[in-house]
Amino acid sequence: MQRCLKFVKHLGSFGVEPTVITVDPAEATYPVLDESLLAEVPAGVRVIRTGTSEPFESYKKLTGRAVPYGGFANEGKPGLMQKAMRFVRGNVFIPDPRRGWNRHALAAVERLLAAGETFDAVLTSSPPHSTQLIGLELQRRHGLRWLADLRDPWTDIYYYKDLHHTPLAAWLDARYERRVLTQADAVLVTSPETKRLFLAKLPDLPSAKFHVLPNGYDESDFQQPSQPPTDCLRITHTGTITELYHINRLLEAVAACATRNPDVPLRLRFVGQVSAELRHQIELAGLLPTTEFLTFVPHDESVKHLLCASALLMAIPDVPRNFGILPGKVFEYLAANKPILCVGPAGCDADILLQECAAGHALPYQDYALMLETLEGMVDQWRKNPNLDLPAISHERYSRVSLTQRLAELVRVK
Repeated sequence: MQRCLKFVKHLGSFGVEPTVITVDPAEATYPVLDESLLAEVPAGVRVIRTGTSEPFESYKKLTGRAVPYGGFANEGKPGLMQKAMRFVRGNVFIPDPRRGWNRHALAAVERLLAAGETFDAVLTSSPPHSTQLIGLELQRRHGLRWLADLRDPWTDIYYYKDLHHTPLAAWLDARYERRVLTQADAVLVTSPETKRLFLAKLPDLPSAKFHVLPNGYDESDFQQPSQPPTDCLRITHTGTITELYHINRLLEAVAACATRNPDVPLRLRFVGQVSAELRHQIELAGLLPTTEFLTFVPHDESVKHLLCASALLMAIPDVPRNFGILPGKVFEYLAANKPILCVGPAGCDADILLQECAAGHALPYQDYALMLETLEGMVDQWRKNPNLDLPAISHERYSRVSLTQRLAELVRVK
């Protein structure tokens, strides 16, 4: 959502006038809403909100549970009912349950075109990947130039196996994926590995059709000063995290480092959704007394937590094909100008990015020695100066303004 919001916020600066078609929030069901971000939509931008047809309200009534987060991060170990719901999700709603919005969105576009309006391009952003079928249909009906923005892989997403597709459902979903990749005029992806993944599926497609346009940070979100604590070395994580991220060895290293350095108070802070199993791992490591858990906060407050940290924690889920996972928050982490502890595979796209910006490097999931060595180095630095902020800024090219300029150039291609 932030990717689209920031594009809309800055496109006007590059001579592109966006019209946004989205869902009326009163008609849809989501795990979280951040109303504060509405203030970032420029006053002159037209936003058309439509109805939708989706099953999530029925899901809540049947299961008594909240709408699932991406990757089922808020569900823990699934019970029989959840497994059944996932089977229905994977085999009845293809590509996904949000597909019920498509006819509403298409009707809104048809009304604009019938009124004589013209558009240079249409951009569809996903997941949910059913949104890409809107672009596919608009291209078929009207020949509109179509940019397919895929923020995540499609049939290779790490939780795909949890949807229990039958062979027929998997074939149909893969067919949709191929049609989108083949027929879109341009495909935007957020990491080099995702581009490689799609090209490996369809090697006959020209590489130039795929454009790596990563997520980024908005400079206006980081106008407030950095305020690292002086009474403790605080390591902060923002967003959703589960046991799939395999930070248990890092937790053990934090506990050992705290024992070996009693004069330096080590503290952990998690802002956002933390799975029950991961909380249990934190307890097993003996870190509950020095760990703070904060539930969902608006985006501006999340940024404040980044700026009030000594160092930042991120992790790449330990799943197949995870080299291309490049979380959007890594760019905000970079903008906060703090050292970053990244638990994930060496050589992945996130590791390359962090080393390129001199903000850190990957700590492989089982490399306890490297984790402890890295933490000990931070502790030594903190003793000399509790402000661990990085001395140089090397991430300007990932500002939302710079990335939106690149998008504007793609929109103008004839």
